Amino acid sequence: MLKMRRLGYISAPILALAGTANMWVASAQAQSDPFKGVAPQPSITSLLPANGDPYGIRRSLSERGITYGFIHTFDVFSNLQGGIQTGTVAGGKLEAMFGVDFGKLAGIEGLGFFANAFQLHGDSGPGRNLVSNRNTISNIEALPTTRLSEAWFEQKFAGGKASLRAGQIVVDTEFLFSQYFSFFVTSDWPTNPAVNIPNGGAAYPLSTPGIRLKVDPTPDTTLLMAVFNGDPAGPCPVDPETCNRYGLNFRVNDPPFAIAEGQWRYNQDPKATGLAGGWRFGGWHHFGKFNDLRYDLAGVPLASPLAGTPRIYRGDIGIYGVVDQQIYRPPGGDAETGVLMFGRAAYSPPNRNLNDIYIDGGLIFAKMNPSRPNDAFGASFLYAHMSHAARGFDADVLLYTGVPVPLHQYELSLEFSYSAFIAPGWTVQPNLQFVFNPGGKVSLPTDPIRPIPNATLVGLRSMLRF
Repeated sequence: MLKMRRLGYISAPILALAGTANMWVASAQAQSDPFKGVAPQPSITSLLPANGDPYGIRRSLSERGITYGFIHTFDVFSNLQGGIQTGTVAGGKLEAMFGVDFGKLAGIEGLGFFANAFQLHGDSGPGRNLVSNRNTISNIEALPTTRLSEAWFEQKFAGGKASLRAGQIVVDTEFLFSQYFSFFVTSDWPTNPAVNIPNGGAAYPLSTPGIRLKVDPTPDTTLLMAVFNGDPAGPCPVDPETCNRYGLNFRVNDPPFAIAEGQWRYNQDPKATGLAGGWRFGGWHHFGKFNDLRYDLAGVPLASPLAGTPRIYRGDIGIYGVVDQQIYRPPGGDAETGVLMFGRAAYSPPNRNLNDIYIDGGLIFAKMNPSRPNDAFGASFLYAHMSHAARGFDADVLLYTGVPVPLHQYELSLEFSYSAFIAPGWTVQPNLQFVFNPGGKVSLPTDPIRPIPNATLVGLRSMLRF
């Protein structure tokens, strides 16, 4: 029952950890802008001889528009109680990033290229192994492999106010993205699209061919539109990551997935004194066919022995909103200091979707401790409501078979997280998580009449940026 999809390009949001990197600047980094370079900052290279570049190769390439970087993230999680089993898992992700600014390299102004790849190692994650959840526990969770993530060209035009991106792309680094939520280990492509779109869509660790148009009418507003191939793995009877193991499928014949979003930001300048924030509103449409979760073509419950072919809907939709808001700005502080709040909400029709309503939110206290000026603490929640159609199907199973299976309800996750600055480019983040009704209140694999018990997990994340 695990939500198989996890955050796309996980290095993106984690650049904001511990308040050591500008969170809104990290958003640009998260969106992989080859024109600004892809070397992560801050970096552990500042502690190495010659800044980790003793022969000047990295500096020389950068001057010619070629940049690269590496981020290693490693998680250890122990499930203390509940879930499908107790125990400890450990796993990591090494991400390599490569960017080219062809303006510097070849005089082709406005043209850039970006690619990144993951080397995933260790256990496949706490969700698969310990909890069987829908919401995210670790946003680097994935099956061990080496896989290509993105590889695209981008052309800027209209004086840099617009850009067109095409190639192998993920959706979750730019759309439905909360900058302040990116502090948390649970930050991810939300459960709503992740469980409703075929195989989760173009979100970590999978990606698909696509085209994205970005327009900035003003410095504080952005319009985003994109069309992707609608299924990153194709028909797959098991984990979709196994059907696109290395990120090289490049599927283009599936029904498309389209998404559009408008953004508004304010008081982001470091010299601003007002409270900073940002709003995003958007929606998506998938052009494929989707089965009704409860009824067949004649309106007979699918759990009935008389049921026929499920009722089919042409297309699926979702709408959403995102808010990032600073609610306290210390004197002289920037947009990433003080008390920060975020929230996201998403909705999809309940008749064809397992998750109809999704909400997350939380608070972060950043750079508030004078003795630890680069540390941060936060608390967040993720709530995924399971649709009445899914619950109705469970009730029908009970009616027609007499088996008292659990009825789908919701999954609620809580995270308490502290990010400690160890050195430039190195953060350590202990966290405590509670998962209520794992899977949305579903049966234990070993006992169909008992729901999976609530889980309690403790975790530790280490991140190194080079």
